[in-house]
Amino acid sequence: MRKSRGLSRRQFLYRSASGALAATSATLAGTAGWLVSPTQAIAAEAAPRRGGTLVASWGGLEPQALFVAGGGGSSPFMTSTKILERLLKIDEKLAFQPVLATDVRASSDFRTYTVTLRQNVLWHDGKPFTADDVVYNVQEHWKPISAGVALKALKHVSATDAHTVKLEFSTPVPEFFFKSILAGQYQVVVPKHLYAGKDIITNPLNNTPIGTGPWKYGQWVRGSHVAYTRNEQYWNAAQPYPDKLIIRWWSDPASRSAALETGELGVAFSNPVPGRDIDRLVKTGKIVVDTKGYENAAWTVTVEFNQRREHVRRREVRQAILHAIDRKFIIDTIYFGRGKPAVSPIFRSNPLFFTDDVPKYPFDPAKANALLDAAGLPRKNGSRFSINLVAAAWFEENAKLGQYLKQALQDIGITVKLDSLDRATSLKRIYSDYDYDIAVSNFTAPLELVPVVTQFYTTDGIVKGAAFRNATGYSNPAMDALVDRLTVETDNTKRQKLAHDFARLAATDVPLVPLVEMESFTLSRTNVRRATTSANVQGDALADVWLAS
Repeated sequence: MRKSRGLSRRQFLYRSASGALAATSATLAGTAGWLVSPTQAIAAEAAPRRGGTLVASWGGLEPQALFVAGGGGSSPFMTSTKILERLLKIDEKLAFQPVLATDVRASSDFRTYTVTLRQNVLWHDGKPFTADDVVYNVQEHWKPISAGVALKALKHVSATDAHTVKLEFSTPVPEFFFKSILAGQYQVVVPKHLYAGKDIITNPLNNTPIGTGPWKYGQWVRGSHVAYTRNEQYWNAAQPYPDKLIIRWWSDPASRSAALETGELGVAFSNPVPGRDIDRLVKTGKIVVDTKGYENAAWTVTVEFNQRREHVRRREVRQAILHAIDRKFIIDTIYFGRGKPAVSPIFRSNPLFFTDDVPKYPFDPAKANALLDAAGLPRKNGSRFSINLVAAAWFEENAKLGQYLKQALQDIGITVKLDSLDRATSLKRIYSDYDYDIAVSNFTAPLELVPVVTQFYTTDGIVKGAAFRNATGYSNPAMDALVDRLTVETDNTKRQKLAHDFARLAATDVPLVPLVEMESFTLSRTNVRRATTSANVQGDALADVWLAS
């Protein structure tokens, strides 16, 4: 594959290494004021110690199920990926690494891929893992549910022997794109012998998963934690290192801070405490902060405009509203300076596809008012029109952002009814009922745009009830055509140009708008080693982590 051009922060080189696409990068630029402790630097060189119990958490709440086919948000993503594995992973150096697949090869026309699977792998119930499991997942799990449009060109998948799978496509499939699917956030492998003939979405086994991963399901205590035990038959005999893993949930950030200080909590991912608490925790000498591990999972907070609703379905109204939003104020006040203004759905942290050449909406209330006047929406008794703003308050910051947006919109004459809602109600209101005018939500963006990022903007991303997809109802044939071309283009330079075109159109039509590129971080006790060895740490299996005495 060709070298990508114009990458100012990092350079990616693509090559085939043992059949798996490898990506190497230059050292990431450090975040000012956030240093990785010497303890963590030494950890990579020290011999891992066996034993102990690791308690982990994150900046969110308990999942609706331990495994949710097709996604379901970050909570089930975290709980399921300790048990259920993917074929590949992207490590902290942004290189594809083998997991259940040891070799992935493309044909010369990029229409056929041959995947060689790891041998001598057992499911947690003792049954062997084979190519039939992967064929089942491709046909019944990935294509219809979790990968969706990413596999729409798939013509046929077959097991050529017990450990080899062949996938044939009707169109070319870019190699980085395909391997990103195999390493994708939701393309875990479930056992065919326990799921075949049953509804994968409603299978009760989703609450007591059986996988091939380093950890086995132990117990789920609702409202508190889920406990895992070491898989003694794991294909990597040396791993995992602790005896037990516990993922525990705390209802508020203050409780997580206290648990880190006391040692009740060992490691917490994805901004587990407010930014204002970081310096205080690090100064205790018991806790370290790490910003690695989010390269393939860049967090953002979004505003989403329901295209089914009067007023906000008009592009000029959406653009006017964006001029009323002070992103610097949001970052400084709500995120304590830990972030950057987002300019499009492709973030600065993406060295493959980011471009700054997109329409922008600087804070300018006078311009917002003028645009609304020009749109034929004058103030009448102080109000132009009314909207319902739903803030998905699974993060404390989302609730605060909802309060800020209410005031900012009222300043330009838009009357706001604000609903700050819990996780379950937010998911239903936004993604099932479409019961909102403007919503505050979140998503994490991987390096590969298709389908995770693009499905917020494509017509085939509209799947009623599917969380974190196109809930706005936005449908534009030009956007659909752009993403279709992005999906099949195998030339890296041309693909980068198509990605830039996608970013410009998304930033013009603005049905869903990332406001802040959130600066993600992990906090851990000083005795927790190698907790950030993937480019998406919340979904890492935690097979590498170990506890110093």
